[in-house]
Amino acid sequence: MELNKRFEYERLKKFQILNGAQLKYIAFLSMFIDHFNNAIITPFLDNDGILSVISSIFSIIGRIAFPIFIFFIVEGFFKTTSREKYFLSLFIFGIISEVPFDMFTSKVYFNPHWNNMMFTLTICLASIWIIDVLKSKIQNKILWYGLSILIVIAFGFLSMLLSLDYDYHAVLLAYIFYIFYDRPITSAIIGYLSIIKEVYSFIGFAFIITYNGNRGKQYKLFNYLFYPCHMLLLGIMRFYFDF
Repeated sequence: MELNKRFEYERLKKFQILNGAQLKYIAFLSMFIDHFNNAIITPFLDNDGILSVISSIFSIIGRIAFPIFIFFIVEGFFKTTSREKYFLSLFIFGIISEVPFDMFTSKVYFNPHWNNMMFTLTICLASIWIIDVLKSKIQNKILWYGLSILIVIAFGFLSMLLSLDYDYHAVLLAYIFYIFYDRPITSAIIGYLSIIKEVYSFIGFAFIITYNGNRGKQYKLFNYLFYPCHMLLLGIMRFYFDF
């Protein structure tokens, strides 16, 4: 697959204004707002009032992050210099993030019934990696598509068995972004339909269409540490203030 095919539609050029760094930091902000809402605001909600309105707005903003993060797993798969290191980094930070995730979500130090998003991203990367390897070995497209769907189903079940955040929805979305990698509008539409129950996630898909293909200035360590660190902070607050 030629990487420049993503930008074959001239009509998209004027909308493609954000680079990878900008989109990632939009996703980080969205995630933090959503997690802050769940950890700090939600426990104090009543049925009416300004706090309920704020919580609803924060929840809508929080729906932006998920499709962007899955999109960049596929983007990273195609553009990383080492898929092995990429996979290992995700897995290691999944381990690092698990205690902060459990503190934040469940107010315990270990909850095997709900595991963090870094493990989800690792599973997504593994699934499209296997599918891509098979693509290079199987000439029959019908057979390859059939096998790729079976792999998606298998990894979807695995994600549910492991109780991963967003479970099979993430695996399916990564597959859609992979299959339609060179067709941004199609991937955004089909991707949105695959998780349409998250109605406001369309904002995240709209942001993805603005991606101009440039990496932008990124801080790799920050990108990995932000996830466990902000959850650790929120988790400590939950323990300390007992909410």
